[in-house]
Amino acid sequence: MALKKVKGNIERMFDKNLTDLVRGIRNNKENEAKYISECMEGIKQELRQDNLSVKSNAIAKLTYLQMLGYDVSWAGFNIIEVMSSSKFTLKRIGYLAASQSFHCDSELLMLTTNMIRKELNSQNQYESGLALTSLSCYISTDLARDLSNDILTLLSSTKPYIRKKAVLMMYKVFLKYPEALRPAFPRLKEKLEDPDPGVQSAAVNVVCELARKNPKNYLSLAPVFFKLMTTSTNNWMLIKIIKLFGALTPLEPRLGKKLIEPLTNLIHSTSAMSLLYECINTVIAVLISISSGMPNHAASIQLCVQKLRILIEDSDQNLKYLGLLAMSKILKTHPKSVQAHKDLILQCMEDKDESIRLRALDLLYGMVSKKNLMEIVKKLMVHMDKAEGTVYRDELLSKIILICSQNNYQFITNFEWYITVLVELAQMEFGSKQGHVIGAQLMDVCIRVQAIRSFAVTEMAQVLEIYTSTTQFTIMQEVLYAAAWLCGEFVSELKKPEQTLEAMLKYKFVPQHIESVFLQNILKIFAHIVRTYEIDNRYDDIIRVCESLTDKLNDSVKSGELEVQERASTSLIVIGIVQEEITARKSSSSNNIMETDSSMESKPINEQSYLISDELLSLFSGELNPVAPKAQKKVPIPDGLDLDAWINEPIEESDTDSEPEMTENLFVKSERRSIVYQEPTEEEMKKSREVRKYEQQNNPHYLKGVGNGAAEEAVENIPVTELNLNVPLKVLRQKRSDKYLNVNADKKSSKKKKSKKKKHKSESSSDGMFDKEPAIEVRRDMELPEGATLSDSDSDHAAKDDPHRALDIDLHLPIYDYTQKPDNEVKEPKAKKEKEKKHTRKKVEKENLTEQTEKLKRKNRENETENKEKSSKKKSEKLKGKKPKQPKESNLLELDEEIGGVKKEKKEKSKDKKEKVKVKSKKSSSDYEEAVGISTPSKEFQ
Repeated sequence: MALKKVKGNIERMFDKNLTDLVRGIRNNKENEAKYISECMEGIKQELRQDNLSVKSNAIAKLTYLQMLGYDVSWAGFNIIEVMSSSKFTLKRIGYLAASQSFHCDSELLMLTTNMIRKELNSQNQYESGLALTSLSCYISTDLARDLSNDILTLLSSTKPYIRKKAVLMMYKVFLKYPEALRPAFPRLKEKLEDPDPGVQSAAVNVVCELARKNPKNYLSLAPVFFKLMTTSTNNWMLIKIIKLFGALTPLEPRLGKKLIEPLTNLIHSTSAMSLLYECINTVIAVLISISSGMPNHAASIQLCVQKLRILIEDSDQNLKYLGLLAMSKILKTHPKSVQAHKDLILQCMEDKDESIRLRALDLLYGMVSKKNLMEIVKKLMVHMDKAEGTVYRDELLSKIILICSQNNYQFITNFEWYITVLVELAQMEFGSKQGHVIGAQLMDVCIRVQAIRSFAVTEMAQVLEIYTSTTQFTIMQEVLYAAAWLCGEFVSELKKPEQTLEAMLKYKFVPQHIESVFLQNILKIFAHIVRTYEIDNRYDDIIRVCESLTDKLNDSVKSGELEVQERASTSLIVIGIVQEEITARKSSSSNNIMETDSSMESKPINEQSYLISDELLSLFSGELNPVAPKAQKKVPIPDGLDLDAWINEPIEESDTDSEPEMTENLFVKSERRSIVYQEPTEEEMKKSREVRKYEQQNNPHYLKGVGNGAAEEAVENIPVTELNLNVPLKVLRQKRSDKYLNVNADKKSSKKKKSKKKKHKSESSSDGMFDKEPAIEVRRDMELPEGATLSDSDSDHAAKDDPHRALDIDLHLPIYDYTQKPDNEVKEPKAKKEKEKKHTRKKVEKENLTEQTEKLKRKNRENETENKEKSSKKKSEKLKGKKPKQPKESNLLELDEEIGGVKKEKKEKSKDKKEKVKVKSKKSSSDYEEAVGISTPSKEFQ
C-alpha cells in the first residue's frame, strides 16, 4: 500500500494541472482544437484511475473546458464521485463542476439526493453552505420535494451563515415545488426579524420576489416591513422594501397614506440615486392609488418632478434615462406637472444617445395638447432634417404621425396644416420605409374628415405632377399609392381632372402594386372626364382621351404582374366600348343635322335618353367607411367551411426529371431573338457622353474634379439663360406648414392685447382659444361584422414561460390535500360517469317533489332536537358555573387585523344557525375527532 501511494504521488508530480492547461491553450492558439483534443484524451485517462485527487484535478480541467463551450456531460458519474469525497478541497471541485454542467433535467440528479441530504445535515457549516450553493443551480422538482424539509430545518440553525443561504435556497424550492410555500411561510416571516442583518436582508429579498405574482398574500407583513423601512440603513434592502410597498399599495390604499411621509423624507435625505429613483416610483404608485382623499398630493408630485429634473440634467446617461422613464409614469396621471418641463424634454432630443432620444419622443407623445401641437411637430421636423441614421429618422416620422393621429385626431384644429405636414414628410430625402405609413394616414384623414377632401385632393394632384415632371425621385413611392387612390376616389373634388389624368399617364417605373392602383384610378378619372365632355357634346375630346389611354394601357398589359395585367385588360375593354359608343353617337349626331325632324323621331329612344358616363360611373358608386383594425378577424366562419383544407390537392412531386422546370414568366410573350452586337456610331458615342456628363453634373453624390484656374471662365462672362420648366420654380425660405404657425401666433398676440384691456377674474384654459373655433367633424364609427364588438381582446396575456406563475397561491386558505380521496370513492372511467350523469338528470326531475316534502319533515325533527339540547346545556352550565369556551381565531385573521389597523367587528349570527352548526358538528366524524384529539369550535369562521 505504501508503495502504491508513493507511486501515485510521483505520477501526480508529472500530471498537468489547471494552470498548465490554461498556459498550453494560450501557447497553441493556431492549433487550439488539436491541443484540446489531446488534453481530453489525457483527462479521460486520469478519470480511469482510483485516486480521487487525480480525478478531482481532471474534473477541474473539465470545468474550465466547459466554460469554453465544450460538452462535458459524459463525465457526470465522475463528477458525482468527486462530490462524495470526504476532503473538503476535493468536494468543492466536484460541486463546482456540478453547478456548471448539471441542469434541472439531468438524469443523474436522482443519484445525488441522499448525498446532498447528508451534506445539509453536516456539522461543518461550509460543507452545508457548499451544498446549498451548488443545489440552487440545478434543483429539480423531485429534489425540491425530497429536500424541502431538510432545508426548512436549516432556517433554525444557530449559524447565520447557514440561515442566510437556507433562506435564499427556499425561493428556488418554491419555484420548483410550490406546495412547500404554505408550511414554510411562518418560518420565513420569523427571519424578517432575525438579529443578523444578512439573514434579514435575504428574507426581504425572498419575500419581495414571491410578491411578484400574488402580493395580496404578503399584506400581513406590512407592519414588519414598515418598521424595517424606518429603521434600516441598508440602501439595497430599502430598495426591495419600497418596491414591495409599491405593489401592496393598490391592494390597501390606507397603507399609502402612511407611506407618503417616510418616502418624502427619504427623497429629501438620500444621496443614493438608485434609492431616490425607487422612492419616486413608489410615490407615483401611491398617489395613483390614493388620488381621492389626498389633498396635498400636488406638493409630492412637484417634489418628484423636481428630483427627476436633477436626474435628467445629470451627465450620467443611465440616470438621465431613468429620469425620463419615471417622468413618463407621472405624465399619465399629472400631465400638467410634466408639461412645464417641455424645454428639458426637447433638449434631450439633441442627446448623442439614441435610446435617450427615443425616450424623450415617448414623453412628447403625452405632452401634446391643442395649444402646443404645431410647435412640437415643427421642432421635430427641424430635428429630423439634422438627424442621422435611417432607423432614428424613421422612428421620428412614425412618432410625428402618432402624435397627430392619437384619439382620432383629437388635438388637430387645422387639418390643412396636417395634410401639408404629411406632404412635406413625404418629400424628405431619406429611406422610404415609412412611406406606407404616410400613405395610410393621408387616406384615413380624407375618409374620416369630409371637409378636408377638397384641399387634400388638390395637394395629391400636385404631388403626382411633381413626381412625373422631375427626373429624380423626390417623393416616397408608397405615397403615390395614396395620391392616386385619393384622386380617383374623390375625383369630383379635382379642379383640373384632365391635367391630373395626363400626369398619371406619365408615371415612371413604380412598384407593380402601385401601378395597379394607378390603372384602376385612371379609369375613375376617365369616367368623370367623359361625363363633363359628354354633357357638352365634345365627342372628339373623348375619342382623343380614349386613344391616349389605349396607348398607355397596351404597355401595361405586357407587365409581368398578374394584377396589373388584369386591370389593364379590363380597362382596355371598357375604354373600347366607350370609344365605339361615342363614335356611333358622333356619327348619328352629324347625320341628324342633315335629316328631318321625322327621321330623328324614328331613332331609338335609348340612344338619346341616357349618358354613357352614367353607366361608367355606376361601376365606382358608393362611399367607403372606416374599417375597424380587427374586423377581418371577427368575421364568423360559415358552417361547413374548413380553412385548413386544400381547395385543390397538391401535385405530387415526381422523382424523375422528365418534365423541365418552367422558369419563364407564363404571362409574358417570349421573344427569342439572336442578339447581334453592333458598334455604335460617332454620333451615338457623342450623345452618350453628353448624357453621362449631364447626369454626373446633376448628381449631388458624384465627386467632381477641380479644373485649372486658367481654363475656367470668369464668373462675369457666364451668360444668364432662362429655364423652361414645366413646374414653376419657387424658392421658399420656410416650409409651407409654417404659415399656419404664424396665423396661430397672430391669434395669440391679439388675444393678449385684448386681455390687457379687459381684466379677467378667472384664467382661461390652455386650449380655450382652440375650442372657440368651429369644430371639424371627424368620423369615429368603424365598420364591423354583425354581432362583433371592439371590446373583444385577441391577445393572450398569460405568459406561459413565466417562472412565477406557480406561486399564485392564496395563503389565506386552509391547507387541504386534494390528492387524498375517501376510501369509499370508486374510480371509474369517464365514459361510465357521463352515462350516469344522463341517468341522474332524468331521475332528479322526477324526484323533485318528493325531496321537498322530505326536507320539511327533516327541519321539523331538527328543531325539536335542538330545543332539547339547548335546555339541557343551559342546565349543565348553571350547575358547573363555567362559561362556554370561545373558539380561537386563526392566525390569518390576526394578520389581517394588524394590516388594517382596525379591529374587525364580529358578526353575530342568529341562534337557530348556531344551534344547527353544533348539531352537525356532533353528528359528523365524531370518532375521528376523538382519536386525533381535535376539538371543533362552536362558531364558523368567515
